Amino acid sequence: MRKLKTNELKKTCNPSLFPFKTTEDYVYEYEPPHQERGVNAIDFGLNVKSEGYNIFVCGSPGTGRNTQVNKAVNEIAARQETPNDWLYVFNFLREDEPSAIRLPAGRGFIFKKDMEELVGELKVEIPKAFESEDYEIRRQDLLKEYKTKRDTTLEEVENNAFEEGFMLKQSATGVILVPRSGTQKMTSSEYEKLPKAEKEKLDKKKHELHIKIEQVLSEVRAMEKDAKMRIKELEKEVVLFSVRHIMDELRFKYREFEDIIEYFNHVQEDVVGNIDDFKEDEENPQGAIFGLKGAPPKDKFKKYEVNLLIDHRHSTGAPVIKEPNPTYYNLLGRIEYASHFGSMTTDFTMIAPGALHKANGGYLILQAMDVLSSFMAWEAIKRVIRNHEIKVEDINEQFRLISTTSLKPKPIPCDIKIVLVGPPWLFQMLYKFDENFRKMFKIKADFDVEMNRDMEKIKKYAAFIKVRCEEEGLRHFDRNAVAKVVEYGSKLISDQDKLSARFMYIVDILREANYWAGKDNADYVDATHVNKAIHEKIYRSSLIEEKIIELIKKNVLMIDVKKEFVGQVNGLAVLDIGEYMFGKPTRITGRTYMGKAGVVDIERQVKMGGSIHSKGFMILTGYFGEKFAQDAPLSLNASICFEQSYDGVDGDSASSTEAYCLLSSLSGVPIKQSIAVTGSMNQHGMVQPVGGINEKIEGFYHVCKVKGLTGKQGVIIPELNVKHLMLEDEVIEAVRKRKFHIWSVETVDEGIEILTGKKAGKKNSFGKYPKGTINCLVDQKLKEYSKKFTELGSGKKKKKKKTK
Repeated sequence: MRKLKTNELKKTCNPSLFPFKTTEDYVYEYEPPHQERGVNAIDFGLNVKSEGYNIFVCGSPGTGRNTQVNKAVNEIAARQETPNDWLYVFNFLREDEPSAIRLPAGRGFIFKKDMEELVGELKVEIPKAFESEDYEIRRQDLLKEYKTKRDTTLEEVENNAFEEGFMLKQSATGVILVPRSGTQKMTSSEYEKLPKAEKEKLDKKKHELHIKIEQVLSEVRAMEKDAKMRIKELEKEVVLFSVRHIMDELRFKYREFEDIIEYFNHVQEDVVGNIDDFKEDEENPQGAIFGLKGAPPKDKFKKYEVNLLIDHRHSTGAPVIKEPNPTYYNLLGRIEYASHFGSMTTDFTMIAPGALHKANGGYLILQAMDVLSSFMAWEAIKRVIRNHEIKVEDINEQFRLISTTSLKPKPIPCDIKIVLVGPPWLFQMLYKFDENFRKMFKIKADFDVEMNRDMEKIKKYAAFIKVRCEEEGLRHFDRNAVAKVVEYGSKLISDQDKLSARFMYIVDILREANYWAGKDNADYVDATHVNKAIHEKIYRSSLIEEKIIELIKKNVLMIDVKKEFVGQVNGLAVLDIGEYMFGKPTRITGRTYMGKAGVVDIERQVKMGGSIHSKGFMILTGYFGEKFAQDAPLSLNASICFEQSYDGVDGDSASSTEAYCLLSSLSGVPIKQSIAVTGSMNQHGMVQPVGGINEKIEGFYHVCKVKGLTGKQGVIIPELNVKHLMLEDEVIEAVRKRKFHIWSVETVDEGIEILTGKKAGKKNSFGKYPKGTINCLVDQKLKEYSKKFTELGSGKKKKKKKTK
């Protein structure tokens, strides 16, 4: 055991290490203070092209994980080829399944323009072709031929009927045969005057003629149909002649793309088959209903449009996409709808891309927590990775009771490297419970919260400060201020040989120090401004700590820092309230008496103690058993309590403190309340390091300060925690003036000697402790308990025998 010197309480940073007066003068080749393990893993994952080598970047917020990911991904993406454009076009074979077509980067926009120009040319050329003299002559010839044949055939029918005594009469229902008298139609009165035999003869001829007329009319209709077909073929011939040279130019332009050639063939067939769409005629505007505007007329040419889903004409290298809101639709795209009088309509031009479409051929960076918390997003990503294709679907289709007709766009093949960024615990959960995760994300990139405090990293800290000042327009820092920031980096991580890698906290101090420098109208930020920023940051969050200290000062929370008591010691706990963590002294008391129950943890009995705290108690029992129960069993009842503790207790950092309580209670030697204790222990009595060591020391110092410093107060800490000390300047100054003390110990025996002022004592060659030592007094008390307990047990047995 030893009393620590002031130079052990904090590792300062010498400003003379920096080759500049202010960061404004610092000349350097800047590289972000990175962590080799994580950066190498990212680089490896990005360069491996095998299936399943997607990356999960682990680390706490503020460790630079997003910065490093963006830097690495953008660097490698810039060296790669720009991927293809993707577009959707009308499927002339299956209208509800738009076809997906790929083109080299930049060609998609050109193709879209070519199709627009094609439709524009067809709208001009096709009507012009029908206005040509040649077309009109050929059309009139066909019509004349048809009329001549029709008239000749009908004339033959009429003459035949006349010869048989009938004349033809047109009616609304067709052709009627009327008997004639000479060259005039016979009246009904004349017909009635005819003899019966004559009437029967006329009726028979009329029936025969009707059959012949129907046959002739069928021939006429066939002639008419043939004429229309020949005119239609003529129109197709004319249109094809007008369209073919335009389409052939496009086919030649896109000759290396089979999908485009096939599409052009379908377009040509559709244009020739829908000639009327291109003929010039006035649209019939749809009337209004009760003053409401009707639905817009259907666009006959929309099917020739191109939905340029992904356009890379302005891109260089592979795409790097960061999706801040990774919902299902934002990832996989959506089919949009337009509403007309309550009905929803859509078409292939209303297919919108998602982040996966935009990242196709490149990289997609996502925050894992956002993906997992978004409905169906995680399943969608796994499906894309597994099937190597992106399929735009309406997610509501899966949950409707009645299926509805909608578009089903053809899926797009994909080649994407996905990078997820998230906390380590999420990686472990996915790895354990999602069997597909380990197949799809084979690269784990770990980002630590700390880095070594060597000269290289210190210089990178200085370079980081300079870059932040220049990027955010902050005042530059002088060398003393930079040294304070370096010390603050060690303070955050509670380690003299480490620096914090959570740069968001460092940046916060830079910004706040810049503010205080501005309040002083200073040109540069100096050490006082950095100290001011740190103290103000603590002040904003320390309300609860101040309230607790106030309660201790008023003795509402009973903490004695001057007297001595048997079986009572001041332990140290840490309260974490989110942004701020502080130490709080707690009175721990122990009472011992004869029995067989052993050491009882009151916190555990009332279910206020955690499992680690309970483990510490079991270790304590093992320690006492090994040390004091080699000759006789422990006949001991002991209870230990954290006084005025109204919330849960966990952790084993008070196990050595509890040992001191029991040793004091059993030996009857009082413990100095002016000394607080922290440290866990093992069954051999070795004191082990604990967390929150700086906060615990500073917390007890603040309590002693409000109660009154006597020069005898201090804290006992584990020797292995000395390297973690980065104490406040105020505490170090109090130690320098001998108003406060800090001891380090390696064993429980060393700690009890400081607390009681008596020797702990070691067993001699006869297995006995020196008289008057703590261990001797404890051993004597336990043997006394054992003897009395044995005598009481024997007495009960004798009494039972006499009764029998």
